[in-house]
Amino acid sequence: MVIMGVVASVTIKRFNLISSNAETRALDAARAELNIRETLTWTQIKLSNVGWIDDDNVFGKMDTVLGTEYIWDSEPTPTGGTLYFRGISVKLIRNSSGPLSAGSWQ
Repeated sequence: MVIMGVVASVTIKRFNLISSNAETRALDAARAELNIRETLTWTQIKLSNVGWIDDDNVFGKMDTVLGTEYIWDSEPTPTGGTLYFRGISVKLIRNSSGPLSAGSWQ
């Protein structure tokens, strides 16, 4: 019984660590997805007939909905926002897009 108790204790701690790492990686993946979307939106605007206008045009056309398990604290703003995934959160800062390069989420 003692051995089974020790094994169960170690297993539970390891599961919690793995679960926490998975949630952190999910938020990292969300940040990467936002950067891809930012670049694609910026590129589409640059290649359009209208061309570059300003950063508000890029942010306004960008899709920031990442899925049902990702929740923004409030709607993201052109400067960033707080993103939650399964109880953990990350504060994301958005660097603006400019006429020569797409913005980025950090």
